[in-house]
Amino acid sequence: MSGGASGYDLSLLVAQAGANSMVYQDVAFPGRNICLHAARPAEWSPSVPVVLVHHGVGRNGRDYRDYWLPHAEAFGLLVISIEYPQEGFPEYLWYNFGNLHTAEGVVNPRSAWTFGVGPRLFEALLAQNITSVDRYGVFGHSAGGQYVHRMLSFGYRDRVAVAVSANAGTYAMPDLGIDWPWGLGATEFQAEHLSEWLRFPLTIMAGTEDTKTTGRFFPKGPKSMLQGPHRYGRARNYWRIGEAAARQAGCGFAWEVIDVPGVGHDGARMSDAAAPIIAERLRSGC
Repeated sequence: MSGGASGYDLSLLVAQAGANSMVYQDVAFPGRNICLHAARPAEWSPSVPVVLVHHGVGRNGRDYRDYWLPHAEAFGLLVISIEYPQEGFPEYLWYNFGNLHTAEGVVNPRSAWTFGVGPRLFEALLAQNITSVDRYGVFGHSAGGQYVHRMLSFGYRDRVAVAVSANAGTYAMPDLGIDWPWGLGATEFQAEHLSEWLRFPLTIMAGTEDTKTTGRFFPKGPKSMLQGPHRYGRARNYWRIGEAAARQAGCGFAWEVIDVPGVGHDGARMSDAAAPIIAERLRSGC
């Protein structure tokens, strides 16, 4: 470890063009290793836009970095895939659901939520002059799609310019009458937070062929099934319920849902679909 707000030398992430990796620990989780896998374009400087990527249930952050390698080069992006190893961040409570509660249902303080890892990493990149941009993009697929939209629900979006939640298995519906993690009830989320969340430009991406329900990790409990018969249907319902909530609240609604034709539960192809959208919005300053 050396220098910088995080205690780790993050210049290792941009040491060479192409693939770079390092072990990292967030200040809130000492002793719990996180793996950072970066894709750096050949023409790099601190002014290059930054994208933070969140992997699926396989905890395969290196694979997701590799999915983004050609896009980092083609669009001039610094992409960092944040990998949460199962050993330090076990099961869905620590990852998909952000460690809001223990397995026994005890509420954790906000300082113990894993949702803060990415925002703190970006602040460390700024502090170490690895980046000079003010805002960044976020992409998550499958379990990572769950992580991303739940993280943003709770306000971890101050510096987020564009966010894509792709092929999530379940959603925290924008409804305080539905308890966490299927809704935002029974949490610190308050009614006054809802309009601000609905006005945030969240992009929900859904593979039109993501309709299989036989996989080991497809959430098929009764509360999950209430959200829709499959991942594609649940994405559509999430957007629909958000639109209805905005209409009821009389506020703006900035979410969009994008179908990805012919694609199922495929992290590589969903990354391919998301990359040009994220790159264009980061370059345009949106």
